[in-house]
Amino acid sequence: MNSVTVSALKQYVDQEVELKGWLYNRRGSGKLLFLQFRDGTGVVQVVVSKKDVPEEVFETAKRIGYESSIIVRGKVTKDDRSALGVEVQGSAVEVIQEVHDYPIQITEDVPNIDKLLDLRHLWVRSKRPHAILKVRSEVVQAIRDFYYERDFVLYDAPIFTPASCEGVSTLFEVPYFEETGYLTQSGQLYGETGAMAFGKVVVFGPTFRAEKSKTRRHLTEFWMVEPEVAFLELDGIMDLAEQQIQYVVGRALDKCKAELKELERDTSVLEQVVKPFPRIHYEEAQKVLQQLKSEFAKSDDPEKVKLSGDILKNGLGDDLGAADETALGMHYKQCICIHHYPREVKAFYMKADPTGKYAMGVDVIAPEGVGEIIGGGQREDSLEVLEAQIKKHNVPPESVSWYVDLRKYGSVPHGGFGMGVERCVQWITGCQHVREAIPFPRTIYRLTP
Repeated sequence: MNSVTVSALKQYVDQEVELKGWLYNRRGSGKLLFLQFRDGTGVVQVVVSKKDVPEEVFETAKRIGYESSIIVRGKVTKDDRSALGVEVQGSAVEVIQEVHDYPIQITEDVPNIDKLLDLRHLWVRSKRPHAILKVRSEVVQAIRDFYYERDFVLYDAPIFTPASCEGVSTLFEVPYFEETGYLTQSGQLYGETGAMAFGKVVVFGPTFRAEKSKTRRHLTEFWMVEPEVAFLELDGIMDLAEQQIQYVVGRALDKCKAELKELERDTSVLEQVVKPFPRIHYEEAQKVLQQLKSEFAKSDDPEKVKLSGDILKNGLGDDLGAADETALGMHYKQCICIHHYPREVKAFYMKADPTGKYAMGVDVIAPEGVGEIIGGGQREDSLEVLEAQIKKHNVPPESVSWYVDLRKYGSVPHGGFGMGVERCVQWITGCQHVREAIPFPRTIYRLTP
């Protein structure tokens, strides 16, 4: 008898097989039971008929609780009604561990998200989180393949850092022997060292932001992919960002059809992700937002009316807020590249354009209210300008002395960007909160499990 996985069952039609896994759900009574059996690769229906199996097998199948670990034996038969195209006619059920008090109700109509997050270590077995995390796995693999196929060198940045990359207000401070260290906000600065050594590198790992944010877009710990490339300027950076997004979304659409169907994801927007994306100067974006603010205020749509009060809340010359990004996404209905933000709102390492007024940076805004999924740009390559910016932003010079060395010894134009994996997964899967896009989310209110 073949010991197989659920995902491989279609290869064994009319054959006897053995499956090892867990009881996910059950229905039926009397003389016929329908077991929903899962093994991590999929879920299949196992039919147990009282007339076809020994009485003790039927009683065992009827008695055991959800998530009991079991071994099922039976014959694979075709079933056109099944998503798999097959079901199993069960002949034996062997119990490894019998469970009767599983704390998650599979059929709960209105799930208690806080309770489910308290039980995240068990909730990941359920269909929805299982599907989302399968998509996440494919997204991560697609990212790795994208850069590997383009001869980027994987370049690991440290988790402990001596300085801020994105602003001191969001740093997690950590005692580090006789010194003070910080959990990394970004691997970018270290990625720049790799670009000067290898030409093009990609940093991929966890990052941390001590943001006291309660929005559906924020986590305190998330994963970020950050390419850095020597001799790459702003237009090339936008080209690379577009290529990566199109590649990753395309892979998810191709490889995760079953998961996206399980999530009832409308994939029509994802199917329209084709480069080039509209490239919009910050000033143009501000004009569009002014127009949208007026239009939304007069709308009959309560969501738009509410949104109109938050658009341009920070005013001209500020970074775009979440409401601004949502409004732009609704307007363009596709990914857009917003570039040349005011220099004053960007980090010390961002290169200014010839006017000195704008930073040569770009944010890629995804539609459907997801907002920014990529942020990056050209890095300052002048030693004198960088030193002046470090002073202006009150960055301790000793903490970035090694970074300044890059401008002393063979400085060249260069740039890159960072993309948060969780926001990308949130968008692709259509889940409402970014906390669903990572196995164990960390927020200002959650450190367990």
